[in-house]
Amino acid sequence: MASTPATVTEPCASPPTHRVVQAIELLSRHSGERLSLAAIVRATGMSRATAHAVLTQLCADAWTVRDPEGNYSLGLGLLAVARRADTAFPVRSLALGAMHTLAADAGVPVFLAEREFQSGSRAAAKADAAPDTIVITEVLGTPSAPWIRPARRMPFAPPVCREFVAWAPESERAAWLAAADPAHRDRLAAVLDAIATRGYSVERLADDSAPMLEALGALRHSPVTDPLRHRLSAMIADLITIDYLPDELGDQNAVVSVAAPIFSPDGPVIASIVACPDTNLSAAGLGDLAAATIAAADTVTASLRS
Repeated sequence: MASTPATVTEPCASPPTHRVVQAIELLSRHSGERLSLAAIVRATGMSRATAHAVLTQLCADAWTVRDPEGNYSLGLGLLAVARRADTAFPVRSLALGAMHTLAADAGVPVFLAEREFQSGSRAAAKADAAPDTIVITEVLGTPSAPWIRPARRMPFAPPVCREFVAWAPESERAAWLAAADPAHRDRLAAVLDAIATRGYSVERLADDSAPMLEALGALRHSPVTDPLRHRLSAMIADLITIDYLPDELGDQNAVVSVAAPIFSPDGPVIASIVACPDTNLSAAGLGDLAAATIAAADTVTASLRS
């Protein structure tokens, strides 16, 4: 996975439904707190009357509760729904044990990223399918990058999500590479081969470069002249060093994260377990962490196939 913040923006098809989702997501991000109506209004941008109406209905359905002081928190009704949803999306529940072991043994934060197929089926894993997204569904510990949090969504697009692509059919891999900046395509192709051989991806982008990279990327897609666009692409290429190739490891290697794939019973990579040391590691240290991360992911793959 990558350390560069990324989001997916889609048109809102149903504003009333979106407001319900906003309220639930906000309360879930503050699950240990009780939020006032004023705080919910400020955070969501809803009017006070709309927020009150939404929360009143959620309380009636036991998805939220209101305490005597008028503050809101998640309700047990939502917990029951979440537990039933676990049976439809088993990766998280199957991965938690392996993730806890990895986090404890390696002493680093760990998160789970799952691929969300836009058609709702793994059959969508083909070149002509609608773009998928990657969703962080579980985080253990406190990663240094603040964007790594549950429910964070990332586009399934280069240069991120490499461990999801390295084992993909050639048509899907080619489509993913075609969406990359031309300056990065050769590097990405070589990196995908290396990932498929060794079994894991490495993110090496320093966190202090991420905001600059995100700003440059936004400028590149704005209405600018071709010469400026080429210059922006060159600047982005200078900031990014995508992964490590076998002959590039030295005595000390900057490693933000190490990700290993979880395979579905029918083939595609559907998730990855990501360890986040965010430090310099020797080649041997990186190898040890990678082996432990692969073992954790393989445990989940075996459980899915059993």
